[in-house]
Amino acid sequence: MSWLLLVFLTLTGLAACSEIERHRLESRFPPIGELAHVEGLRLHYTDSGEPSEWPGPAAAVPVVLIHGASTSLLDFHASLVEPLSGRHRVVTVDRPGHGYSERPDGTWPDPAQQARLIHGLLSRLDVQRPILVGHSWAGSVVLAYLLAYPQAAAGGVLLAGGSHPWEGGVLWYNDLAGVPILGPLVARTLPMTLGRVTVERGIASVFAPNRVPDGYRDRTGVDLTLRARTFLANAEDIRLLSPFLEAQSRHYGAIEHPLLLITGDADEIVPAWNHAERLVTQAPNADLVYLPGVGHALHHVRTEAVVRLIVQLGNRIASQDRLQAVACPQAGSDEWQLACAPQPGRTAPDLIDPRKRREAGRPDRLAP
Repeated sequence: MSWLLLVFLTLTGLAACSEIERHRLESRFPPIGELAHVEGLRLHYTDSGEPSEWPGPAAAVPVVLIHGASTSLLDFHASLVEPLSGRHRVVTVDRPGHGYSERPDGTWPDPAQQARLIHGLLSRLDVQRPILVGHSWAGSVVLAYLLAYPQAAAGGVLLAGGSHPWEGGVLWYNDLAGVPILGPLVARTLPMTLGRVTVERGIASVFAPNRVPDGYRDRTGVDLTLRARTFLANAEDIRLLSPFLEAQSRHYGAIEHPLLLITGDADEIVPAWNHAERLVTQAPNADLVYLPGVGHALHHVRTEAVVRLIVQLGNRIASQDRLQAVACPQAGSDEWQLACAPQPGRTAPDLIDPRKRREAGRPDRLAP
C-alpha cells in the first residue's frame, strides 16, 4: 500500500504545483482586452485602430484575427495587430476555451459553432462585413464562417490554414487528453510542471526552418495553453478537427468571397499540398500565395509581407464595393462583367516561387 500512498502524494504535489503556476501565469499574462457574453459564454477580445488615422480605401473594411491551436489572441498582438491597425479596425478574439474565453460544457464546439459564437460577438460590436483572418487551425473557422454567414463577411485570409482532412493522426498527448479520467488527471498534473520544459522545442518546430524571434514566448504568453482547461480544449480541437474537415471540405465550392491563401513553402505542419493547393481548386475566387523559405509561423517571420497582402485584399474589396454601390449594370453585359461579376480564382505568380509539393501521404500535425 505504500506505493499507492507515494503515487497519491506525487499526484497531489504535482496538482498543487500546477495550480500555483497557473496563478503565476495568469498574473503575468492577464486579459488585455474586453469581455463580452455571447450565448451565455464569456469571450475575450480586443478592438484596435484609430478611425481618424486610417488612410486609403481599405480603412472601410474591418479585419478580424482568429488564432490557431496552442496559443491565444496574444499571438496576433505580437505580430499583425499593430501594423494592421494603422489601416483597419482590427478585432482579435480568444477562441472558446483558449486565452480568457470560456468554452461550452459537453459537446465539442466545432469550427462551425466557434464561427457562430464569433459571429455573435461581431454583431454585438457592430463589425460589419469584415475580412476574417485565420492562422493554422483557425482556417477551419474562417471557412465555416464564410459558409454559414456569406452576407456577413467581405472575404477571408488563411495563414497556413487547415482546410482538409489528413492521415496520420495527432501527437500522442492530444489523444491521451481524450481518455476519460486519465486525460483530466494528466492535464491537472503534468503540462504546467514537466510539460513546460518542452515548450521551447515545440515553438522551434512551429517556426522551422526559421529562427524563433527573440522574446517570442514572453510576448505571446504561449504557456497559458498549459493550464488544465486550456490543455484539454486545445487537445480536443486538434483531435477532432480532421473528421470535421472531411465533411466541411465538400462545400468549399459554395464560397464566393475573395479568399487569400498565404502559405510558407517550407511549412511541414500544415503543408500546402494537402490544404491550400486543394482549396484553391475548389473555391472559385481563391488566390494562392507562397512565401519562399518560410515555415508555419509566417505572420511572425514575414510580417510585412502578410500585412501588405491583407491590405491589398482590403483595397480590392473596398474598390469592388464602391463599384457595386454606384449601380450594377444589367447582368451579362460587358460592364457587369467588369464591375459586378465574381473574378476567377488564381495564383499570384509575381509573388510566389514555383510550387513545391511535399511527398504525398506525409501526415499533417497542425500544431505541436
